[in-house]
Amino acid sequence: MVIAQSLAKSRFATARWLVLAPHADDETLGAGALVAETAAAGRLAGIVYLTDGAASHPGGGGRLARLRRREAGLAMRRLGVAATPVFLGWPDAHPHRPDSAAWRSTVRALAALIRSRRVDAVAVTGAEERHCDHAAFQAIASAAVRAARRSVALFEYRVWSDPALRHARRTLRTCAMPPGMRRHALMAHRSQTSAAFGPGFRVARAAWRMPATDVLHLNGAHHVH
Repeated sequence: MVIAQSLAKSRFATARWLVLAPHADDETLGAGALVAETAAAGRLAGIVYLTDGAASHPGGGGRLARLRRREAGLAMRRLGVAATPVFLGWPDAHPHRPDSAAWRSTVRALAALIRSRRVDAVAVTGAEERHCDHAAFQAIASAAVRAARRSVALFEYRVWSDPALRHARRTLRTCAMPPGMRRHALMAHRSQTSAAFGPGFRVARAAWRMPATDVLHLNGAHHVH
């Protein structure tokens, strides 16, 4: 069992949060409660998606990528977010290498976003998550936080692994979401939850039964000296 402090009663209650999601639907599956809580309080600095999502279905391509952007926008609105998300456009399931120009460019862009939006806390998928895009975004976030020249705390959330998997120096739990809100947001991703786009990836029905809260593990903090 995870022993967690309430986010609302922690020193991060007044932080400006940036939520990083590897794919459109991860924002709801892993961080939906955090998104809803911080958006309602005016403390959400934005949501950033790493991949274009075009590989979730055979032959998906640009049409699927555009569809998934629209689905993400609808899911965000259902979570109470009015701002436009940021899409980094990485190829789905084929992350760039850490020594590549594309990787370095992404780190610089994310660091600049953290500075310009005055971000105090970043939430990203955990490094041990099985999907390569989830692990890649955690590594990118770590590098961007170090490069941002701003005091920023880095938290991890889980999508496909146990929230209690790894011990953290500090663990926070969000407020509970209103009944049905998270499911309603997930259903915005029709390409991932139905046969609307034909054969391909589909979120398992068991994953539709999402908890009302999110658990966030403090990975580290960068302090400006």
